[in-house]
Amino acid sequence: MLDQKRIQELSEVEEKIDYQFRNKDLLNQALYHSSYANENQDKTLSNERLEFLGDAVVGLIVSDLLYKKEDGFQEGEMTKKRSRLVCEPSFANMARQLGLGEYLQMGRGEELFGGRNRDSILADAFEALIAAVYLDSGFNGTQIYFEEVLSEKLLDYLNYADQIKDYKTTLQEYFQKAGKQLKYSIDKEIGPEHEKVFYASVHSEDKPIGSGVGKNKKSAEQAAAQNAIEILGIKDEL
Repeated sequence: MLDQKRIQELSEVEEKIDYQFRNKDLLNQALYHSSYANENQDKTLSNERLEFLGDAVVGLIVSDLLYKKEDGFQEGEMTKKRSRLVCEPSFANMARQLGLGEYLQMGRGEELFGGRNRDSILADAFEALIAAVYLDSGFNGTQIYFEEVLSEKLLDYLNYADQIKDYKTTLQEYFQKAGKQLKYSIDKEIGPEHEKVFYASVHSEDKPIGSGVGKNKKSAEQAAAQNAIEILGIKDEL
């Protein structure tokens, strides 16, 4: 049973995403990170199942969108564009534009370590959101919503991603113009030697401005720089 505070929060989300749910429980479920379920020992309080479904739904909608918009492109070119759209950085960017991070329910430990701004968590939330819309209104309704409300934001990201390849260099140049320095750090490493995951953060004036995850230190730092560019809202100035 949703309490009044949560109902108000979900109404704010609906306004931001420009979609009214018939079943608000679906939206609520989409905004539960698994760390919250683990801390509360209730596996039903997790968006992982919705995330699984949303990945397939978004993939099909984006494929259809590219097929319609990119008339004349060969299959290989459309595949490349889809891979840049149906991916963690793209979905995390969408989640930030929709303001999902503010409304996520997550464990205290995850939140203390910056989970609310982490690309992987935000991307999962976006996939879960699309799955929730799909279960609420069916595929046709989801496709119409996506094309009318989200497609322009997603395609804008494609243009942005095409322009910026090296996020560290781009961020460094921006801060140098402002006379400020950047510092990167590897905050932790998880997993066995052959498949480690690295968590990096980037700081300016001893304040964290972005974080990222990668399969090596270099990719984690690139992800942190990209995250900082998104959070600071400076991509239009680059």
